[in-house]
Amino acid sequence: MGNRDRLLPRARSGPEGKLTAVVEALYWQPPTAAELAGSGLKPKHFKPPRVAIWPENFPAVQLFLDNQTQWRMGPVGPVGLDYNVLFHEMDRQALLPDDYDDLLGSIRVIESAALRETRRE
Repeated sequence: MGNRDRLLPRARSGPEGKLTAVVEALYWQPPTAAELAGSGLKPKHFKPPRVAIWPENFPAVQLFLDNQTQWRMGPVGPVGLDYNVLFHEMDRQALLPDDYDDLLGSIRVIESAALRETRRE
C-alpha cells in the first residue's frame, strides 16, 4: 500500500474516530471515469485525503502497516488479521504487557475499518 505519505504525525491528543479516518485514507481510491461519466468531472479532480495520526495511535497504525498482509482468509476473502503474527511482532518489539490491551483495542478498530473498506463495492 503506497499511501503512507497521506498520514501526518500530530503533536497532541484529540477526538475519537481517528483510527477509522486513517484506514479510510489508506484505502481511498478516486472515483473511476466510468463512475463519473456524464458528470463533467475526472478522477484527477479528486484529491486524496490527508489524515493526522495522533501520537497515542501511532504504535497501532505502525503495527498494522507492518503486518497488513497478514490476513486470515475465508471463502469470501479476508476475515481478520492473524493475531499470532501480531503477538510475535509485539513480543519482538518488547512491548510491555500493559501496552497490549490498548494496542490490541486500537488494532481491532483498524482491522474492523479495513475489513469494511475492502468489502465496499
